[in-house]
Amino acid sequence: MPKAIRISQVGGPEVMEFVEVEVGNPGPGEARVRHEACGLNYIDVYFRNGLYPLPLPGGLGMEGAGMVEAVGEGVHHVKPGDRVVYTGRPPGAYAEVRIMPASGLVLLPDEIDFQTGAAMMLQGLTVQYLFHRTFPLRGGETILFHAAAGGVGLIACQWAKALGVTMIGTVGSDEKAELAKAHGCAHTINYNKENFVERVKELTKGQGVPVVYDSVGKDTFTGSLDCLSPLGMMVSFGNASGAVPPFSLSELASRGSLFITRPTLFSYMAKRHDLEVMASDLFSMVMSGKVKIEINQRYALRDVIQAHRDMEARKTTGSSILLP
Repeated sequence: MPKAIRISQVGGPEVMEFVEVEVGNPGPGEARVRHEACGLNYIDVYFRNGLYPLPLPGGLGMEGAGMVEAVGEGVHHVKPGDRVVYTGRPPGAYAEVRIMPASGLVLLPDEIDFQTGAAMMLQGLTVQYLFHRTFPLRGGETILFHAAAGGVGLIACQWAKALGVTMIGTVGSDEKAELAKAHGCAHTINYNKENFVERVKELTKGQGVPVVYDSVGKDTFTGSLDCLSPLGMMVSFGNASGAVPPFSLSELASRGSLFITRPTLFSYMAKRHDLEVMASDLFSMVMSGKVKIEINQRYALRDVIQAHRDMEARKTTGSSILLP
């Protein structure tokens, strides 16, 4: 029988179990996928620790790459033998084989290998919507992007450079600063050594930036608002340090009529057409060489507990994958 990671309660990494599972045949609108690689993302921690509700017992993992083994009634856009990638709900990608809604599957170009495919969908599509739809970048802007050496961050460094955007990126160490710079980040700020608000104001000659992309959450939220120029946009798209506490809307008014949004990838890719357009854009960036997916950590599926510990300790850089 195939194996998968399951949890029966929320909590720390130790709640994850490597168990045998029944898979069966896909029903209407479903497909059975045998994974070659599975993506590892911080959102998986949110499901595991209960920040995001998940029916229990349940699986974890939001993205994968592999081969279609079978499809159910009504599925026509993929067929057995197709190379596919996906990201999205329901969680369950931490598995050797799974049944899932076929609507989320996208054909993987032959030029992109399975490991790259598994590592890039959630993070790459996130950068795609952040830069092209949430706050569309035209080129010439200076932006602030937190966690610039993470999986999303390294893709953002390269994408921003390709667009002609000056990216200021925050990092947690000098080593991570060098990594971000090597991927196109114009300026880095080590928040353990520098006040990022003061540094952003210095770099922008007191003007601030028109947009901040913040996946850190609680620890950087107020500082991020302080980095914005009047009428700027605060894009809060993650909670790595914890959820943003309640705040008064007057905080936006007092800083110059700021805008704020809390987007999720899954809202932006909810329509099949949008998913296909976004994926095509990402594939083009990767195949052109403008964006290279850095897989800096590979773990066996059975070693997922260590993978989560490393991720939560901020020991990882770039993308991480699990290998069934």
